[in-house]
Amino acid sequence: MKRGKKYTKVVKGLDRSLAYTVENAIKEAKKTSYSKFVGTLEVHFDIKVPKDRDPKSIKGALALPHSSGTKDIKVAAFVSPDMEKVAKEAGADFVGLDNLIKDVKAGKMEFDVAIATPSVMPKIAILGKELGPKGLMPSPKNGTVTEDIEKAVSEYKKGKQTFACDTSGVIHMSAGKLDMDDAKLIENVHACVVALEEVLGKGYLQAFDRMHLAPTMGPSFKIQYSKPE
Repeated sequence: MKRGKKYTKVVKGLDRSLAYTVENAIKEAKKTSYSKFVGTLEVHFDIKVPKDRDPKSIKGALALPHSSGTKDIKVAAFVSPDMEKVAKEAGADFVGLDNLIKDVKAGKMEFDVAIATPSVMPKIAILGKELGPKGLMPSPKNGTVTEDIEKAVSEYKKGKQTFACDTSGVIHMSAGKLDMDDAKLIENVHACVVALEEVLGKGYLQAFDRMHLAPTMGPSFKIQYSKPE
């Protein structure tokens, strides 16, 4: 793949064979980011997919210890009428059931996360074709099917993120904005590793083969990972 002039300039002199600590990789990512906006620190894992699991079934959710809070997350809450007030007060942007289903069927999906109570899941199962391909179908695995609508909406509004494995065995997560303190970004990266360990039920040495950190626009840095003491 042909790289642009800005990318070529920032990687000049970098030894791409080196493996970095999380701390040093964050410093390098900040130095080599060339976006005009405040970029995101991305974490990429090449995971060891168990032989008995479909990569697409590996998914989860993560609430970072430190959130930049720069993005306004739009949340849709599929709930019965008696739960609408709770969902609205928690901060949900789109609330309802029948009307919300009609909107989604009509292609109106102006939300980043969909949350539902277990009782309404049979009704919204018809939205599989619309929500499934976009990764928006509520699921117990990432906490978007829950009785505690208030807590779920609040967490996602504060920046909780979902993640999923692609067919090549790679998982992408966000560890925060590059203008955050290094110490906070380091804690966030470790939280990403813990979330991955929990989903796979294994320690990091058995969970993934490779790990990289990268800015939104800029080179990636291979990580020699070790848990904080």
